[in-house]
Amino acid sequence: MIFLKTDDEIELLRQSNLLVGRTLAEVAKMIQPGVTTKQLDKVAEEFIRDHGAIPTFNGFPNPYGSPFPGTLCTSVNDQVVHGIPNDIPLKDGDIVSVDCGTFMNGFCGDSAYTFCVGEVDPEIVKFLKVTKESLYKGIENAVHGKRLGDIGYSIQEYCEAHSYGVVREFVGHGIGKEMHEDPPVPNYGRRGTGTLLKKGMCIAIEPMITMGNRQIVMEEDRWTIRTRDRKCAAHFEHTVAVGVGKADILSSFEFIEQVLGDKAI
Repeated sequence: MIFLKTDDEIELLRQSNLLVGRTLAEVAKMIQPGVTTKQLDKVAEEFIRDHGAIPTFNGFPNPYGSPFPGTLCTSVNDQVVHGIPNDIPLKDGDIVSVDCGTFMNGFCGDSAYTFCVGEVDPEIVKFLKVTKESLYKGIENAVHGKRLGDIGYSIQEYCEAHSYGVVREFVGHGIGKEMHEDPPVPNYGRRGTGTLLKKGMCIAIEPMITMGNRQIVMEEDRWTIRTRDRKCAAHFEHTVAVGVGKADILSSFEFIEQVLGDKAI
């Protein structure tokens, strides 16, 4: 069932999502060669709790195994999503996708950003930029009267035009009082098809894109998803409220990009 949100509920969603953006900015301050993703995770959990919220990923149930053990999903290089924070230091030239969720005032926040670690190959930087641009292509279509297929088509067309792969098995989602609500929001599709978008629908749009083919595998930890061909993957995500004529982006990359400056994607 899809729950349309009132204006007041959307403002509560915005508060939780802006905290995600601020948390990712705290993480951005730390990302450099030698830092571990477990260190990033610790900073994020403390920041979220210090601001009166709960990290929603920590303990999130897993249909394939144990609950998620961290605050952040930290997916490095060929890892697509759901990477578990660990003690392996990040290296110069790595990329790391950081996905974060919060629960505050009864509503959830969810956003993701892929960061460069040190000096990254220009072809990979280009790949990250295209993935991020595809997110905004999708958001442009998150308007009253369009359909979910319009969002997916715009992301798929843009990424495939650059010869990148679009993951099918993992998609965006509705969001509100629960982290994952209806409807599923694929990053692929056909224009004019799928669920009708209505004002008050709140969805997380999150392109998960690969530099090679779109085939993926699950690691033995039963959480981490990586590319089958071991080529890099990227993940950018915003939570948005469907609007009339224009979507309302409830999360923010502004805090991250203030930290990164000219190194922002």
